[in-house]
Amino acid sequence: MPNREQLMRDHRAALANCRKCPAMIGPVVSGSPVLSKILLIGQAPGDKEGGFGKPFAWTAGKTMFKWFERIGLDEENFRQRVYMAAVCRCFPGKNPKGGDRVPNSAEIEHCASWLQAEVELLKPDLILPVGKLAIGQLMPVKKLNDVIGTIHPVTFYGHYTQAIPLPHPSGASTWHRTESGLALLESALMLLQQHPAWEQVCKDI
Repeated sequence: MPNREQLMRDHRAALANCRKCPAMIGPVVSGSPVLSKILLIGQAPGDKEGGFGKPFAWTAGKTMFKWFERIGLDEENFRQRVYMAAVCRCFPGKNPKGGDRVPNSAEIEHCASWLQAEVELLKPDLILPVGKLAIGQLMPVKKLNDVIGTIHPVTFYGHYTQAIPLPHPSGASTWHRTESGLALLESALMLLQQHPAWEQVCKDI
């Protein structure tokens, strides 16, 4: 039976060759193939990430990695120690009304099989869903204020674990820069810093 490293390599090779969604713009964007106990789930790559070959490679990433650096992991170490996935792995294209297009339900469903395989392989002790689309895959969410700032027990693809939702660090969003959002973000980061899975990935830096 193949070991987890081989299973990860096989998974990533298949993921890189996925062409299920004709309206999505490749390439497939993935983080490092690290067998981590923390799984970060973003929404979908922007138009720059494909060129850099990694998620959160542009301005939103700069903001997000500043959050994590404050609690012990700079960008380089985070990328090496946390598995970075997304609801959709290809760029959805631009919305004619501004911003990026939100993936449709069929595209989300197509990519869900990749996320399910990663959950089954990693069996994460902690999931970090970033942004409303990602949070909504794990729990009902009408308002960010209702879910950010607390730890949530979740069962995701049959795996019981915990989730600490985070706002999307997009420059277009003001939520994480206004008073109530800032306070809830700080609470979420404090909970993350104190979580055993985070303490484990921060070891030996």
